[in-house]
Amino acid sequence: MKFLKLKSLVLLALFVASIPLVFMSLSGCTSKKSKQDKIIIWHWMTDRKDALDSLAEQYFTQTGVRVEFKLFFPPDVYASKVIAAGRAKNLPDIFGILGEKKTFASFIKAGHILNLTPYMTENLGAWQNRFYEPTLAVTTFKEKNNYSVPSGVYGVPVDTTMMQFVYNRDILTKAGLDPEAAPVTFEDFFSQAKKIKEILGIDAFVCGWGETWLLNALATEWAINLMGEEKFQRTINGEVAYTDQAWITVFSLFARLRDSGFLPTNIVTMTNKEAEDAFSKGKAAFSFNGSWSVNVYKQKNPDLNYSFFPIPKVSGIYPAKIWGGAGSSFMVNANTAYKDKAIAFLKWLTSKEQQQFLIRETNNFPSIKECEETLPPILKTLKPNLEVLTHPDVWDKNEDSRVLEVMNRGLQQILLGIKNPQDVAEEIQKVKERISKR
Repeated sequence: MKFLKLKSLVLLALFVASIPLVFMSLSGCTSKKSKQDKIIIWHWMTDRKDALDSLAEQYFTQTGVRVEFKLFFPPDVYASKVIAAGRAKNLPDIFGILGEKKTFASFIKAGHILNLTPYMTENLGAWQNRFYEPTLAVTTFKEKNNYSVPSGVYGVPVDTTMMQFVYNRDILTKAGLDPEAAPVTFEDFFSQAKKIKEILGIDAFVCGWGETWLLNALATEWAINLMGEEKFQRTINGEVAYTDQAWITVFSLFARLRDSGFLPTNIVTMTNKEAEDAFSKGKAAFSFNGSWSVNVYKQKNPDLNYSFFPIPKVSGIYPAKIWGGAGSSFMVNANTAYKDKAIAFLKWLTSKEQQQFLIRETNNFPSIKECEETLPPILKTLKPNLEVLTHPDVWDKNEDSRVLEVMNRGLQQILLGIKNPQDVAEEIQKVKERISKR
């Protein structure tokens, strides 16, 4: 759930994109809040409610400034509430946005989100320099971006998320495999998974592919590894067709997984929570999940013996990239009367002591660089991934959500045996060409 924000869950993006954003017609300031004596923050992070409330109490003790975190869940309810508040010009002092980058951009162009660049860069960039560069990049708009948004930093990352494969070390041992030798290539992974299924009779791989953003994230990682980032971006730009052999090869990987016999039969309807539950209980050897799962697995099974590993490579020509960046971020309402107090609080929230507290309480990878010594061993293994993170929110251009919808549905249909990779590729390309002509 934490990766919903990296700001770009495809499933949620499609939901948000379906709601008309008539922001540009809205002008003027946010309606005044009568007798407000505290900073109001909206969020969706159920797993961090207690930790955030505790930090609010600490901040009041230290500064005398009250902060109230208001939780709204599930994520689609939260997303629609923020959009409605934008229309009504009644956003809180600080809030987060769930959805794709064009949704984020629409809030900025409507005047709802403060450009934080002056605050990030003051004092020789003291605040900005705290953050991991690929984490802050998710909330940053570059010069001459495709959204026509003035360049700058518009959000404050609270944590960093990374998508990884994960494996149960005890299960590998029981199957006669070396728990120190995680799969490196797709063929390694396929071979080990088959062996585990044959010897132990359990599902070798589980994932919440009822949530199509997880399918899209994995397909994206394999596509970039197979064809390279340059060709991948040329596809988004319309210069390479989805019927190109490289894309058909990517889709065929899911057909091989379907025919393997080691997937659960309900994998295309399984939620990520269900997949996390199955993996934590030792019902599967491998999974594909985000770094937030450290906290999930700890809560579900503190004795779970597992490790992360990068995606099993499908090519040795191009480097593998990992889907990741800012997991959850906060934006400042550009029209709040408490702008200075809001910024002061976010600076405090992303300082070393508070980030260390969040690591201990929530087991999330931090957004700033100064906390490495606080990381538990399992999170320390993820640090090298910071060099190879990628995400739709940092690309020059992202694929149209209508194309992604067809792709994600097509991947599910491949897994169900309803369609083959060639058919899915042709269907995606038809939609791509139709949209491009408009």
